[in-house]
Amino acid sequence: MSEDYLGLNSNKATPETIADSLDNLRGHNDLKFGPFSLSVAERQLRKGDHSIPLGSRALDVLIKLTERPGEVVTNKELVARVWPDVVVEEANLRVQIAALRKALGDGIDNARYISNVPGRGYCFVATIAQGVTREALPPHLATNVTNQMQKLPPLLTRMVGRDETVRALLSQMTARRFVSIVGPGGVGKTTVAVAVGHALLDAFQGAVVFVDLGALTDPRLVATAVASSLGVTTSSQDPMLGLLGFLRDRRTLLILDSCEHLIDAAAQLGERVVNETPQAHILATSREALRAEGEHVHLLYPLDTPPYRPGLSADEALQYPAVQLFMDRAFAAGHYSELSDTDALDVASICRRLDGIALAIELAASRVGNLGINGTAELLDNRFGGVWNGRRTALPRHQTLNSMLDWSYNLLSDLERLVLCRLSIFVGEFTITAARDVATEAEFEDAHVMQAVTDLVAKSLISTKSGQKSTNYRLLDTTRAYALAKLADRGEADRIARRHAETFCRYLNDDRNLQSGNVDEVLVKYAWQIGNVRAALDWALSARGDRAIGVELAACAAPLLIGMSLLDECANYCQCALAMIDVTSGDARLEMILQQALALSSMFTKGNGNEVRAAIDRGLQLAENLNDRPHQLTLLAGLNVFLTRIADFSGSIEVAQRALRVAQADKNAAGIVMSEWMLGVSQHLAGNQAAAQRHCEDGMIHAAELGALNPNWFGYDHRVRALVALARALWLRGLSDQASRAAQQAIDEAAYRDQPTSVCISFIYGAPVFRWIGDLDRAEHSFDQLIKCAERYSLAPYRALGIALKGEVMVARGEADKGLRLVREALAALYSEQHKILLTVFTAALAEGLRKTGQLEEALLTLNGAISRATSCGATFDLADLLRLKAEVLMEMPQGDREAALNSLKESMELAREQSALAYELRSAIVLARLLSKSGQRDEARDILGQVYGRFTEGHETSDLKLASSLLRTLQ
Repeated sequence: MSEDYLGLNSNKATPETIADSLDNLRGHNDLKFGPFSLSVAERQLRKGDHSIPLGSRALDVLIKLTERPGEVVTNKELVARVWPDVVVEEANLRVQIAALRKALGDGIDNARYISNVPGRGYCFVATIAQGVTREALPPHLATNVTNQMQKLPPLLTRMVGRDETVRALLSQMTARRFVSIVGPGGVGKTTVAVAVGHALLDAFQGAVVFVDLGALTDPRLVATAVASSLGVTTSSQDPMLGLLGFLRDRRTLLILDSCEHLIDAAAQLGERVVNETPQAHILATSREALRAEGEHVHLLYPLDTPPYRPGLSADEALQYPAVQLFMDRAFAAGHYSELSDTDALDVASICRRLDGIALAIELAASRVGNLGINGTAELLDNRFGGVWNGRRTALPRHQTLNSMLDWSYNLLSDLERLVLCRLSIFVGEFTITAARDVATEAEFEDAHVMQAVTDLVAKSLISTKSGQKSTNYRLLDTTRAYALAKLADRGEADRIARRHAETFCRYLNDDRNLQSGNVDEVLVKYAWQIGNVRAALDWALSARGDRAIGVELAACAAPLLIGMSLLDECANYCQCALAMIDVTSGDARLEMILQQALALSSMFTKGNGNEVRAAIDRGLQLAENLNDRPHQLTLLAGLNVFLTRIADFSGSIEVAQRALRVAQADKNAAGIVMSEWMLGVSQHLAGNQAAAQRHCEDGMIHAAELGALNPNWFGYDHRVRALVALARALWLRGLSDQASRAAQQAIDEAAYRDQPTSVCISFIYGAPVFRWIGDLDRAEHSFDQLIKCAERYSLAPYRALGIALKGEVMVARGEADKGLRLVREALAALYSEQHKILLTVFTAALAEGLRKTGQLEEALLTLNGAISRATSCGATFDLADLLRLKAEVLMEMPQGDREAALNSLKESMELAREQSALAYELRSAIVLARLLSKSGQRDEARDILGQVYGRFTEGHETSDLKLASSLLRTLQ
């Protein structure tokens, strides 16, 4: 059939007229709302049989608002429509709105038509019905309008998100005579088909016939039903012959709706009509393709839904058709508030959970008038509200979700039903291998199950997602909830859950990369299956689950949870599993793994409590009993980190040396590198900067010799940890340019690996170098990023550290009051979490802020406490700087103790020299030179400062060196 026949050829239509065909329909319809009817063509508003006098501008406003019912039409759009090419004040628009409301009786007897949305515009909130006027049709069709509209259901007042689909189908109908719209139940196939039918009424001169096959159960009646819809009397012996005879010379579009349950008969009829009646077209809807000769399949996908994003705004959410439909139907159900930013996340979540299925979204939105958006979201937990009622005028199979799904389920074979129910145990996507492992039993061969999966895909009950190497499968959430209930009804829920848990336990346990700690290599492989891993763990560790499976699954899933930074979840699962473990049953290896994972995840999320130390010690004991040196090394790495965090630096050095001995005995090259790095970090914190630099650099050299090396031990990237220690040691030793490069390298490498704990560590310990060299903006930006990262991944101790570091920058900037508040807030959190690694550093920042605000007595007490703590550790890297700060406070006190200040500065400089901390020696020398200069000892001041300054070989543009240089010039 030619395009000319459809009335869509070059003489009668252009691409633009095809694209605008749906819009043109609206111009051919009367709009009915309440007691009113609006004829756009006649530009007349009626109430019953009486015409309502209305000014032309008020009428233009009404027409514009009714074109987009339920949507906010902006003031700008309304002004442009009513006063084109004229500049007017918005007050003129308010006058017309007032006149319109008065004419409609808006607000009288609870009638509501037009809602004002402050700051945005106006919205038409009444429900609109639509009907075709005789005057809108061509003269040769007007006489048949009544019969025609009985054959084609009315067009919806507003169809959301499907205009492009309808336009595509209109285009396809010009090239094809047999098109099937295929998609899952409730996706909107019938709505789209009806819209296409209305758009093609003129092209087929009104001969568009809608046939609802859903009401039939006998395939032998298909031809009779179609003939009856056409008004044709056929022979009871062979109704197909009479139907084909009637259609042979007639231009007709047959819309065959809901073919899936009569698919063979519908396919046969479609083939014969297309082959034997050259002027007839068919548009079919079905949940699976008819697979008929000449058929062109148009797949109809769910409506687009917003992706999950914490900061999603209402305006952003309303860009997605699923949200538009939800709000449109919510308004129709009596919800009058515009979508707020607060509710946008809930609505987006509802639409995602309902997979963009139009019917499910409509049914959910219908509850909003009574329950509100938040209440509707909560109600979704009840198996998606399967019995919610839809429109009374909808087809029976579309009036509730359960009806829709019952329709599909009842069309399946026994095997397909069984496989669908068993596959509902999967959360999200799954592979065909996993489907086979869970759904196959002895009574069914693999091939039969695989064929059932293929058939369920064809019937739109399972969707597919093609990747680079394989195809993944998933059930829509609405289908899954329905099938899970059926699985429970069959009494198979726990048995299939057990098989599902066993399957994922086997997958994870068999992956050597995952179990050896090479998590980065397998995250891509397993991260998308985390929903299934969670579901398996939740069942196995529940009262209905299996203790043995739960313990083993928790142990083999722990590396994945840690690798994905799901630390709270990891800690909870490990605690549950450890409570179930039987220490007498030979589960020592599993207990060791669980204790290690519990210690790691708890330390990052909850701080450094006794339970963390207990878990590490118990894990180490088990590893030594099992002679498991790799786990010994991992747990020793954890203990080293733990001891540094509680400021036991001498203890951390001993643990690093112990790890080195274990690694050497095991000839573990990677373990030797890690132990060197641990020694470098511990020596830096203990104040031995030359040793720190040596161990860190030796580790880097050995790591380069090894080539590819996974530096992740006990959740830490020890290369990043060593890089920041090296950067700090280099700065302390007077090599600030090298220090800055090392700090940036650590930050860049952590960002590249995208592991949250490593990213936080790179900022906590690397970015202070930027502050030390005087780049406060760069330091503050880094600390802001640190706080965001810690908040996103619930790393509470790291967030506290970020706040303290930012407060330290504020104090350095001269914003002492603000800085003091931040430091005090952070110190309270760090004390409670026993996170003491930088406690003296932040105490020094607190004292500096107190000094700058004139609280000298408190500053001195604070510093004395910090010096006492640092000394009790043997020493700390910042003890020399604490002594320098104490001298400054003493010098500023009303009864300044010059002698005590001099002694404190001399002690500071001696300690700095012992620790190879040239940078701290310079700071103390600057303060000492000022003190000596004030008492007239300028030559001595110049000599002391000049000797220290002269030992620097780089960094002369940093703030400390520039200050020293300026002071030396004044002392000449």
